[in-house]
Amino acid sequence: MHTDRILHGTRLSGHTHRVQLFLHLLGLPYTFADSPADVRASGAFRAMNPLGQVPVLQDDGAILVDSNAILVYLAKRYAPGSAWLPEDATGAARVQRWLSQAAGEIMFGPAAARVSARFYDTGVPPALARGLAARVLGLMDGELAAHDWLAGAAPTIADVACYSYVAHAPEGGIALDPYTRVTGWIERVRALPGFVPMPLE
Repeated sequence: MHTDRILHGTRLSGHTHRVQLFLHLLGLPYTFADSPADVRASGAFRAMNPLGQVPVLQDDGAILVDSNAILVYLAKRYAPGSAWLPEDATGAARVQRWLSQAAGEIMFGPAAARVSARFYDTGVPPALARGLAARVLGLMDGELAAHDWLAGAAPTIADVACYSYVAHAPEGGIALDPYTRVTGWIERVRALPGFVPMPLE
């Protein structure tokens, strides 16, 4: 348990998992605070994040929201100068490109398909979700022909941001078999020291 670092989230949320995964990859201890819908509707939670969304990270007095923003914070604070978030302009831009994909095509493609199949109607038409999934998975597969990781030769927060919903895309009826480089990348992420899976149930 770590009382100075609390991750508020839900176990089946890919947004929560990407932060949880990065905390483990960095070896940072934390306390997990399960935050289902009723908790997220509370005044105490809305004081941390008025949008009522997970994850929220409390870290030594700081309150951080938005999973990708939290990844940037953790990389800058606890792994400055590391490959997780390159300092050079080109490297940083390559990472940002994939953070945008995680919040765009991945969110409205494989993530939306998974949520619609497992939890509730997201409002994203299934055909649109499947089309966006095919588009982004094809893009990833092509990019991974040149290097093992999305933004270059080493793992970065781009890989952390994209992993959870891509790896769990089959839960939404999105087959990964056609994308052999993507499935190889998934295995490389799973082989990283400190990796923790997102539960299925």
